[in-house]
Amino acid sequence: MLTQVFIIGAAGKVGRPLARQLAARGHVALALHRHPAQAADLATLGARPVHGDLTADDAPTLAARMAGSDVVVFTAGAGGAGIAVTDAVDGAGLVLAVAAARQAGVARFLLVSAFPEAGRGKALGEGFEHYMAVKKRADVHLAASDLAWVILRPGTLNDAPGTGRITAGPAIAYGEVPREDVAATLVGLIERPALQHCIIELTGGEVRVDQALDRLGVKCAPTTATQTSTP
Repeated sequence: MLTQVFIIGAAGKVGRPLARQLAARGHVALALHRHPAQAADLATLGARPVHGDLTADDAPTLAARMAGSDVVVFTAGAGGAGIAVTDAVDGAGLVLAVAAARQAGVARFLLVSAFPEAGRGKALGEGFEHYMAVKKRADVHLAASDLAWVILRPGTLNDAPGTGRITAGPAIAYGEVPREDVAATLVGLIERPALQHCIIELTGGEVRVDQALDRLGVKCAPTTATQTSTP
C-alpha cells in the first residue's frame, strides 16, 4: 500500500536518503524544508518540497502542511548548533509536531531519537549532555501521546554506504550505523503499520532490514490503553 509521508528534517542527512528511498518505492514523500534553495534538491530526490519552518510555524500552520499524510517522520535535529537550537528543534519542535499531527488527524508518528549510550565516556561537554536530556524528554512526550508512535534510537551515525543489514531490538549493544540504513529502517517501519508503541535501538548488523523488522512484529503491537499527551 502506498503511503504519504510527511518528513520533518527532510533536508538533513537522514531525511534526504529517506525521501529518495520512499520515492523509489512509490510512496509520496512530503519534504518539509526551511530554505527555499533546498526545494530543487529535494525534488530531484523524488520528494514533494513543502516550505515551512519548524521553529516559526504554529501548530495549526504545521498541521495544514501535513494534512492528508498517513505518517509523520521526525528526523530534524540541531546538529550541534548549540543549546538554544537544540531546545527549539529537538525539544519544542517535537512537541509542536506532535500537536500538529493530532490536529491534522495523522495517527502515525516515527521519531528518530538518540541511542542511550551515545557519547558515554567521551567527555563531550555540557552541550551534548543537554542534547541527550532534551532527546529523552522528547521521547517521553511522544510516548505519552495517543498517537501510534515508534521511537527509533540509532547508534553513532556515519556516511558509509548502506548495507541493508542491521541489528534492531528493544535493547542491543551500542555501535554505529550508516545513515542510509537508518533511512531504510524508517521505510520498513512505514510499511509495517502494525509496528507501533515501541522503542527500537538500531545499529549496523548482519540481518536484512525486512527480516529484522519482521522479527520485531511479535514484540511491538498496538496498545488498547488510552494515553494522554503531556502538557
